[in-house]
Amino acid sequence: MDVIVSRSGGLAGLWVTWHVHVDEQPDRDDWYLLIRELPWEEPLPVPPEPDRYTYRIRCEPHEATLAERQLTGPWRTLVDRVQERSEPERGRPANGSDRTRPPSSRRPRRGC
Repeated sequence: MDVIVSRSGGLAGLWVTWHVHVDEQPDRDDWYLLIRELPWEEPLPVPPEPDRYTYRIRCEPHEATLAERQLTGPWRTLVDRVQERSEPERGRPANGSDRTRPPSSRRPRRGC
């Protein structure tokens, strides 16, 4: 299972993406429990907040987009854990106007 966290926004509008392969983690059972407890269907629509971060969290078949202020509880725990376990991939949107698509991942995705 792969967990991909992409952060966009801020003053420069850069993308930063972290990618963790859960099955390669020594505490993978803890990862699975955390991912199962996430309220995938509950995040509210992300209101526009200029110069603030937006997080896109993907774990096939799930995906959630949260504003920086929505990143609390188990969402914050997951993002912190992913950021601790992987090196960030940095990028800028391809045409400067598309801030909704992160750089593509280096490895193919696997489902949850």
